[in-house]
Amino acid sequence: MRIATFNILHGRSLADGRVDVARLAAAVRTLDADVVGLQEVDRAQPRSHGADLAAVAAEAMGATEHRFVAALAGTPGGTWSAATGEVEPRVPAYGVALLSRYPVLSWEVIRLPAPRAGLPMPLPGSRRPVWVRDEPRVAVAAVVDGPFGAFTVCTTHLSFLPGWSAAQLRRITRWLGGRPGPLVLMGDLNMGRRPAARLTGLRGLAALPTFPSDRPRRQLDHVLASDGLRTTGPAETPRPPLSDHRPLVVPCGPR
Repeated sequence: MRIATFNILHGRSLADGRVDVARLAAAVRTLDADVVGLQEVDRAQPRSHGADLAAVAAEAMGATEHRFVAALAGTPGGTWSAATGEVEPRVPAYGVALLSRYPVLSWEVIRLPAPRAGLPMPLPGSRRPVWVRDEPRVAVAAVVDGPFGAFTVCTTHLSFLPGWSAAQLRRITRWLGGRPGPLVLMGDLNMGRRPAARLTGLRGLAALPTFPSDRPRRQLDHVLASDGLRTTGPAETPRPPLSDHRPLVVPCGPR
């Protein structure tokens, strides 16, 4: 079984600044993964031609099940509000998605705590800290009927603000406790491999830099697993022609 996580930057290429839906589909298809977690996913956004990017990716990889979960309704960087439930398909939305070639037995969503106000952060090129407002954050989990039995998989995109990503990851870990079968937690966690493993008590299945995509120096994207799973081959970080992250693909199976 191949599991992949990919922050797709709403399908945008850094080379030409465009979103090409066919290019996104080809990139996801090339991963040849059975279960995929996507972050920074658009639906009905003008900048991505009004497409449902989760549906595009699901069709490309041959997923039989997929779920898009909006973190916000509106336009990232513009006017938006935190999504509190299902967002109408024609309303612009932005969030995460989980896709599976295997049957899904159940789905669950958790909405994560976030600062109500912005926080000052040092940014490259700025002499003084810049006041930054974080976006809402969510996680989606599925119990999947996989080739070796039921297992639980979850994907998320955590805060870039200091301290908040750790609090969010702890909350997800508590929420996932007691779910069926082995556990996989993956996504753009906005932290390194050691704190991700320490905060979750899970093992990182790959130690490869994923960001920035041209010359990766940091691993922000992770596939973490409980003791019921192991790697069955080398992990991969291919460089698709879009996003500022590289996907992380891990072949794995039961222990």
